[in-house]
Amino acid sequence: MYNNKQSHMPPPLKERPSSLLEAAPPSRRKSRYALLETGDPADRRRTIGLGIVLTIGVWLLCLFLFNLLITHLDRQHTSNTGDIATPKPTFDIELQPEEFLLPKPPPPPPQNFVETNPDAPENIPDKTDNFGAHNQQAAQETPTPGGKSDRPAIEGQDEIDSTQIVDGDLRQQPIIIPPPPPPTPELKESSSVTEVTPAQREQNPLSGEQKIQGDSETGYGMNEYKLPEVLKDITPDATERTEGLPDAPLITGVPQTTQPQIDPKRPQPRITLNRQKVRPAIFKENKFGTQNIGAMAYDAKWSNYGQYLQKLIDTVQIQFEDLNEKSRFWPPTGTKVTVRFILDSEGKIAEIVEADGNGGSQATNICMSAITDRAPYGKWTDDMIAILGEKQEMTFTFYYGRP
Repeated sequence: MYNNKQSHMPPPLKERPSSLLEAAPPSRRKSRYALLETGDPADRRRTIGLGIVLTIGVWLLCLFLFNLLITHLDRQHTSNTGDIATPKPTFDIELQPEEFLLPKPPPPPPQNFVETNPDAPENIPDKTDNFGAHNQQAAQETPTPGGKSDRPAIEGQDEIDSTQIVDGDLRQQPIIIPPPPPPTPELKESSSVTEVTPAQREQNPLSGEQKIQGDSETGYGMNEYKLPEVLKDITPDATERTEGLPDAPLITGVPQTTQPQIDPKRPQPRITLNRQKVRPAIFKENKFGTQNIGAMAYDAKWSNYGQYLQKLIDTVQIQFEDLNEKSRFWPPTGTKVTVRFILDSEGKIAEIVEADGNGGSQATNICMSAITDRAPYGKWTDDMIAILGEKQEMTFTFYYGRP
């Protein structure tokens, strides 16, 4: 088998006839070269130029990308090591010592205005959002166990958001008016202390003529009795009937009473109690107060704006009461008027923005006049202007009667 297979194998290539080599099909590479060699010379030059241009473009692109990569690696290395690879323009920053640094900005001022108690002691709270005309710390007469409120516990209503905690009168001085002396009774021309003589008292002795001195076992049949030791020397025994006053006292030369006589037709004025010099209050209900004991007070910090605003409110309150008394106009209880206005830094009323209420035009005009009549209210301080600007819109609400 092996020999037969060898006998059928084709002869080596070098032993093949030359005619077979020439008849063999050309390879692709050779066909391309043949096409290139047999083509137009102008096309060959154009193709060669295009290849050269593309080769140069590819090399330039590779060079740009390589340079970009090197720059990125250099920057990354510089950021990691802190070394500057190439000198670049720079500048130095020198920090001042800590004591020369600018101070930190102060915390924002409190934003909630409250009407404080002028009689409460001066005490600056640690931290609060309230400001007013005085420095105060929240306190009340009866402490609330565990209370942490910034205002005292107080009984009131829930319809009006009021910040008042004390009630008073701005127009009266807090003094006690003593009562006037009692009027002279019409029946007595002298004083209320009267001396009575025995002739003025009616004498009506008991009937009978038997004179028995001392005590009786039975108590009957006696026309005399044993007087008390106090009256024995100053009151004579009644021996005969005498006309006189039946209710006259037995004691002569002694005042009737130390109390002044009261005339029902001329009642005595009531004693005026001490009232704080603050405006009449509308209290808002607050059940949870503070555990601090003292006069009714808020947690509040003093500021120029708080003092200015409190004076403005008190002035408007006095003018409001005066206008109502002069006009003798008092609408029904529950009448409410709201006035929005703009106050400028000169203390002037720049504009009445809106006035609305349920008391009619007369009540509205009185409330607007209460605000404008006593303007200007004084220039603002620099810190007020820094916080409020040149103008500030305010809203005042007037109530007729206490809800």
